[in-house]
Amino acid sequence: MLDSSERSESWRRAFRPELRAEAIGLAFQGWSVLPGTYPTATGWAGRDGIEADGPQPVHTDWRQRVGTDAAQVATWWAGKPYSLLLATGAGVDAIEVDGDLGRRAARVLRTFGFPVPIAATPESRWVFLTRSGATLHRDLVEHPDHAVTLRAEGDWIALPPSPVRHGVVHWRVKPEVCNWALPHSRIVQDALLEALDAPVHHMIGTLVAAD
Repeated sequence: MLDSSERSESWRRAFRPELRAEAIGLAFQGWSVLPGTYPTATGWAGRDGIEADGPQPVHTDWRQRVGTDAAQVATWWAGKPYSLLLATGAGVDAIEVDGDLGRRAARVLRTFGFPVPIAATPESRWVFLTRSGATLHRDLVEHPDHAVTLRAEGDWIALPPSPVRHGVVHWRVKPEVCNWALPHSRIVQDALLEALDAPVHHMIGTLVAAD
């Protein structure tokens, strides 16, 4: 009978082909993917001397590797079940919120008929992917009840199917559903403000029409 560490290792090996295939597919779409550390029974593996609460880039020079082509990306996942990271600020930004706010904002976006790529973590954090370049609205930054975080230049997020401490990152809305079209950040931010019942300028429909 396998012990817990052996089961974890077997589980990670099973995910490696899926992680590699997803990384290659995202790289073909022009997304700046990077290999990240992955959880084991004793800590995070993939880079020596690392202590963290979540996946970190395996390569210390990861900023210089942003934009690597799909053929090179394929070699990164050839032997290890690295988590799948996306370098934000290189065409794709991410807005991270708690699950409750994420669900409400997703409903707002569906009302306008405009789904956007959304990933979620086992810790009930929802991540909305947008185009790069915008800052976060002050009402979202300062909201007292919901932590809203913009992941932009110099940062990264974990993408599905990355293994994390308590499960696997998964898609709530896959990029294919949106035909790989990323929304303007303001569309997602207005949906979040609407979900919070904060004053908005009703830019969602206008920006969708403009796109």
